[in-house]
Amino acid sequence: MVKFIVAAVWIVAVTVGSIFFAFSSTRDKPGEVEKPAPFFGGLDYVKTDVISVPVVKNGEVAGYFIARFVFTAEPARIAKMSVPMQAIITDEFFTYLYSNPLMDFTRGDRIDIDAFRAGLRDNLNKRLGEDFVHEVMMEQVDYLSKQEIRDNAMKRRLPPKAKQLPEAPKPSSGH
Repeated sequence: MVKFIVAAVWIVAVTVGSIFFAFSSTRDKPGEVEKPAPFFGGLDYVKTDVISVPVVKNGEVAGYFIARFVFTAEPARIAKMSVPMQAIITDEFFTYLYSNPLMDFTRGDRIDIDAFRAGLRDNLNKRLGEDFVHEVMMEQVDYLSKQEIRDNAMKRRLPPKAKQLPEAPKPSSGH
């Protein structure tokens, strides 16, 4: 009989201990915030205006990097900001491009897009002091060389070709 009582107490103790452990391990730790899934709600999408950055190579402008980005961030944090998110993103984008010597837009084969997006996101989060930006997406990316810009400007300056009117029939001198 004593063996049954000891076994019952043992089973109850193990059951209570395992339930306590299960609940304590699933509870949120203090200060720990669950990150929302980046593509399934809970985040706002901040779209930048078109950003045009001159690319300087060998002391002269080689062309222009033109881009538009979309950043994901939590709406509550965006609302608490005293500086507009657009201004911070534009400034950090310029800073990142000019401080990163590996970004050579004159040669398209040297650009690692994933590293570029991750670096921009990490620099923004470092500047803001927390994991603010969850994802960086590119909506538009163009590089125009100085020659392409000149060619386009010349095309706009030339007047359109005048339409030639059909010649009027000459009067016949059949008198």
